[in-house]
Amino acid sequence: MTVLITGATGLIGQEIVKKCHAEGINVHYLTTSKSKLSTAPNYKGFYWNPNTKAIDHNCFEGVSAIINMVGATISKRWTDTYKEVILKSRTETAQLLQDTIKKHNYKINQIVSASAIGIYPTSLINYYEETNNEISETFLGKVVHQWEAAVDGFSALEIKVAKIRIGLVLAKDGGALPEIAKPIKYGAGAAFGTGKQWQSWIHVKDLASLFVFAVQNDFEGIYNGVAPNPVTNKELTKAAAKILHRPLILPNIPKFAMKLVLGDMHILLFESQRVSSQKVEVEGFNFQFVNLKPALEDLLG
Repeated sequence: MTVLITGATGLIGQEIVKKCHAEGINVHYLTTSKSKLSTAPNYKGFYWNPNTKAIDHNCFEGVSAIINMVGATISKRWTDTYKEVILKSRTETAQLLQDTIKKHNYKINQIVSASAIGIYPTSLINYYEETNNEISETFLGKVVHQWEAAVDGFSALEIKVAKIRIGLVLAKDGGALPEIAKPIKYGAGAAFGTGKQWQSWIHVKDLASLFVFAVQNDFEGIYNGVAPNPVTNKELTKAAAKILHRPLILPNIPKFAMKLVLGDMHILLFESQRVSSQKVEVEGFNFQFVNLKPALEDLLG
């Protein structure tokens, strides 16, 4: 089996490639850097430049499924210009893939695309399942809504569409965890705001396994990519401090202070989404990291 992966060199993409190879799946990947083109039989690189609509259409040769991870990082100050980049890097890339498949009449069975739980409105009491169709009024909510709509365009080409709404990804060398751990290591760790906001997290290895499982099991529709046991921001901070053997002595960090530091992006730390993983579990997916403590021990221990 051969899958085409966009965003293969990113934090989650790299783990998905490893998982594909462990499962004997060949990988084609798209990259904007000609120096990153591999010609290994099970890991072939193809050039694209979504800004100029350039793409090597041979990337689709022999491919039965696409894993779509492409998108500019949201962990960077959201200027008006950068907000455009965040949105276009998700919607225009989906359009370019669709146009190329259509033009060359490739027969692709399925696309499994990244999405985000940021689509759900912030709430301390809701427990979000995939059937919930409220959309957050935040910038992120609007981005995810338009991103999912762009990916839905693949269904017009008779391609099955699966969207995985990703929560807070915990990884050793990227994403939020090193940023959470840094102040704790220096004795300056603290929860954000009330600390009561829910954080639906997932270990990066489980997330990579879930994407590959979705391909192997022909997923279609919306699935939440979160571990079964969400925690509050306060619980997450305390658990990380315990594993790093550091005290938490500072008061909680107020929202206005983080807004000064991060601008609009500060909402990422204060949004509350408690999200259910039941649907993927019913499909037969088994999480390696069900609870936060073993996940953090694996990554910080």
